[in-house]
Amino acid sequence: MLRAMGAAPIAVGALQAAPVAQAQTSNSKAHIVIAGSGLGGIAVASRLRALLPQAKITIVDAKQEHNYQPGYTLVASGVWPIEKVRDRNADFIPAGVEWVQEMVAAFDPASNSLTTTSGQKIGYDYLVVATGLHLDYAQIEGMDVAAIGQNGMGSVYASPQAALATWQAMDAYRAKGGQAVMTLPPGALKCAGAPLKMTFMIADRLRQAGTMGQSKVDFYSALADDTVFGVKAVNDNVLARWKALGINTHYLQKLVAVDLGARKAVFTSPEGERTSVDYDFLHVVPPMRAPDVVKNSDLSAKQGPMAGGGWLEVSKDTLQHLRYPNVFGVGDINGTPRGKTAATVKKSAPLVAHNLARVIAGQPADQIFDGYTSCPMIVREGSAMLIEFDYEGKLTPSLPMIEPLQESFMAWFMKYRLLKPAYIAVMKGRV
Repeated sequence: MLRAMGAAPIAVGALQAAPVAQAQTSNSKAHIVIAGSGLGGIAVASRLRALLPQAKITIVDAKQEHNYQPGYTLVASGVWPIEKVRDRNADFIPAGVEWVQEMVAAFDPASNSLTTTSGQKIGYDYLVVATGLHLDYAQIEGMDVAAIGQNGMGSVYASPQAALATWQAMDAYRAKGGQAVMTLPPGALKCAGAPLKMTFMIADRLRQAGTMGQSKVDFYSALADDTVFGVKAVNDNVLARWKALGINTHYLQKLVAVDLGARKAVFTSPEGERTSVDYDFLHVVPPMRAPDVVKNSDLSAKQGPMAGGGWLEVSKDTLQHLRYPNVFGVGDINGTPRGKTAATVKKSAPLVAHNLARVIAGQPADQIFDGYTSCPMIVREGSAMLIEFDYEGKLTPSLPMIEPLQESFMAWFMKYRLLKPAYIAVMKGRV
């Protein structure tokens, strides 16, 4: 079927959605510092290198391994080997970009500088914050990240090793079946579809193993009644599918504690009522917030809905800082209504590079981000829905041959085969 339809149109679609940069190449020798070397940081560096060939560009990040995080759910559900999500960061740092291999210890935007963990002070003319976010497992009493994979506990987010350990726990669980407890915390999440994908996949693995009849899958959402996803059309579609699969849902239930030895999970309601639930398999999704280095700086939002998480205070439209005009944000750190996925970076990294180049040239930022987010929602092995939406929660499908709320092999094929090459192309500034 793939040959008949042709993979090329799908590959092109997987690489689209990036705005065409209109900023002119500049001879500016400004010093631009990028804090972070994930997809967002490197993608912006690649584009700025082309737009500002005379500028000094410095990436600050100690990370040596580059992880393809959109692949974690594939590793954690037994589809991919761990090697598919692990690469060397050095292979992606653009030529001509300085790499300071330390973490940022403090930002001082008032003096246009930052300090690294060794105490090195680095000044800048312009700053791009691309630090990613912090997985706040510490909010869950008894949680031990090192224990992921043991005693039936999994968590897809922490690392490639944690994703693999999650699969090992899932694999052991599906052989016998029993009670699966899947969780969703309140607040902003990176890849908010991952907890849903893992729920679909555990049901599919039980079905494949023939143990679904002796199993029970329960999803505990800390969100309001009948809410597991922030886009209503997607939310309702998922809940209908889960009902057909026999997956039970519970709302306003926040995971606050785990007893890993006894295999018990404790949830609280908004009224403070605690409920203890036994499990054979538990998928922990931690609350998420800005890293301390941003949260505790003057770059973080000080009021409004983004202040609690310490998110970077940027305009949701231009991604320029609201109080420091020489600062931009890209990726998960941004305090925007949506947009903590790799697909968001695909569209926003060119926009940030363009707008920053204009600001350096003394012109106002003029490209507007619409909040584009994409989630290939796996519903079973070999089938997925390709869901794309904007700030308003409006579905924005880009491929005419794929209906966003209809599962298909083509959407699965994109997730399984095409999206990592697209990711690398984004990182290298090719799309």
